[in-house]
Amino acid sequence: MQIYNTLTRRKEPFTPLEAGKVSMYVCGMTVYDYCHLGHARVMVAFDVITRYLRERGYDVNYVRNITDIDDKILKRADENDETITALTERMIAAMHEDEARLNVLPPSHEPRATGHVGDIIAMIETLVEKGYAYPADNGDVYYRVRRFADYGKLNNRQLDDMRAGARVGVDVHKEDPLDFVLWKAAKPGEASWPSPWGDGRPGWHIECSAMSTCCLGETFDIHGGGPDLTFPHHENEIAQSEAATGKTYVNTWMHAGAVRVDQEKMSKSLGNFFTIREVLAEHDPEVVRYLLVASHYRSAINYSLDSLVEARKSLTRFYTALDGVNGDDSAMDTKASTAHRERFTAAMDDDFNTPDALAALFDLARDLNRAKQEAPEKAAPLAGELKHLGGVLGLLQQAPDVFLKGTQQHAPAISESAIEAKIAERQAAKANKDFAQADAIRDELAAQGIILKDSREGTTWVIESV
Repeated sequence: MQIYNTLTRRKEPFTPLEAGKVSMYVCGMTVYDYCHLGHARVMVAFDVITRYLRERGYDVNYVRNITDIDDKILKRADENDETITALTERMIAAMHEDEARLNVLPPSHEPRATGHVGDIIAMIETLVEKGYAYPADNGDVYYRVRRFADYGKLNNRQLDDMRAGARVGVDVHKEDPLDFVLWKAAKPGEASWPSPWGDGRPGWHIECSAMSTCCLGETFDIHGGGPDLTFPHHENEIAQSEAATGKTYVNTWMHAGAVRVDQEKMSKSLGNFFTIREVLAEHDPEVVRYLLVASHYRSAINYSLDSLVEARKSLTRFYTALDGVNGDDSAMDTKASTAHRERFTAAMDDDFNTPDALAALFDLARDLNRAKQEAPEKAAPLAGELKHLGGVLGLLQQAPDVFLKGTQQHAPAISESAIEAKIAERQAAKANKDFAQADAIRDELAAQGIILKDSREGTTWVIESV
């Protein structure tokens, strides 16, 4: 298995620290608002990665944190005139609802920052003792960036070329503008915890260093997150953790791609910002998940109505193939290694290449369609394999007739007589064993919203749901 490591900028053979086990930490949500499409991208990407690692036989300890104390949380709770706890509990419940609808499995552990304040303070104390951090006269504690010789290695940046980034504010209390806060002194009335430096709360970056090492140890296998976290957040995590422990923090760094909306960056200012629940109110959750899975996890995804239509068409092809066949795992020949399974595994072993994995499943669905007509005894094992491998991607777990019933929202752009003529042409191609032409006709009709359904009684068609 090869995984692209953001730190080394290349694919590397994956060898976990402990044979048969994988320790993985992914930066989770700051729970001051509903999760958006960018969060969905990260949720689904690392859900697929976790599912596949488990499919390969690994015992995966997947930790994803919750940031439940933060400036944005304080501000939003004040705006809403509600307590911090009421806000964060409400948003965490909504996040879990969104995940469940997207068929995202819960992580093994979901630590909250407020539950690890003691661990955070202990790590800051270690950094102060080692000279990597210093208390300021305003009650804050800062990290000395220039004290850590390898600072910038994740992002390939030189210190003198850097500027203070997101959440690294310029402050007169800092020794250097690049230094970042580890502990924030509390303002009157703010939520706070006692510390050696006075009442306050953790900085954002130190939370993940403390929670990840507490849950997974001082060195672990994989650290993941969104594309915007490499700098400064993950860079700062490395600096804090390795300075505190003297050990390599993470062996493999993984980052999911961004989400674009109609080829533009998603942002509230452009009016193209969507929460997960807004999207799922309009579209089938499995269609949305397919869209997120169909692109390689490191690639940017374009979210648009057209891309959702294509995602539904693809799922319809799979469910049409599965329709009318017993496709549970009991029907699959788990001992026999098939070409489809080998292709799927080879694709996923290559840095979780889901586009190539789906290509193998499309070929499997094509063979299943043929088997339903020409060798019915082979259909059930093929359907079982299709459903099983689809499940590794978190797909194809609905009853086919349930998915295929979708609400019809448009009429076909082709006449009924023309559809019947195409069906006759396809039957002639099949009779001549020109299966490539038969498949091409099926795909041509599918592109126009017409889904063919083969049975022993003949071929029927339905208008695809959008």
